[in-house]
Amino acid sequence: MKKKLTTVDFHGTAEQEQQLLAVIEKYDGVKGAMMPILQGAQEIYGYLPIEVQRIIAEKTGTPLEEIYGVASFYAQFKFNPNGEVAVAVCLGTACYVKGSGDIIQEFSDRLGLPVGSTSPDGKYSLEATRCIGACGLAPVLTVNGEVYGRLTKADVAGILAKYQK
Repeated sequence: MKKKLTTVDFHGTAEQEQQLLAVIEKYDGVKGAMMPILQGAQEIYGYLPIEVQRIIAEKTGTPLEEIYGVASFYAQFKFNPNGEVAVAVCLGTACYVKGSGDIIQEFSDRLGLPVGSTSPDGKYSLEATRCIGACGLAPVLTVNGEVYGRLTKADVAGILAKYQK
């Protein structure tokens, strides 16, 4: 599933930009340094907004398209910030064969939110993840880091109700 950039307001700080510039400077002239630069940028901002990718492109002399190509290839990189309620559904093999595809679709339908995006108000984000190491509880998901296991799509409404208060 190809990740896409969505329009989420970007609110980076001057301090974050200085941290990013320090990461870029640390790897100046180092061959193959794009991965650690992108990892550092995501650590600073929590995701890789297009504005951050543009700074990296400008400062490294790398085409923006190449940076986006690298970031969109690897599942570890995110293009949208986590919502207040960050839902991450495991689509690893054990979870998928036990129905996590139906569960993520149910979240998407109920939230009116495509997988891999954040609601415009910043309340919800919905991500597909790979194995989180709880295969014995498959299918699993996390909401703000809290693990829910042995789920069916019928459980989605109750989970959402807990966070809609």
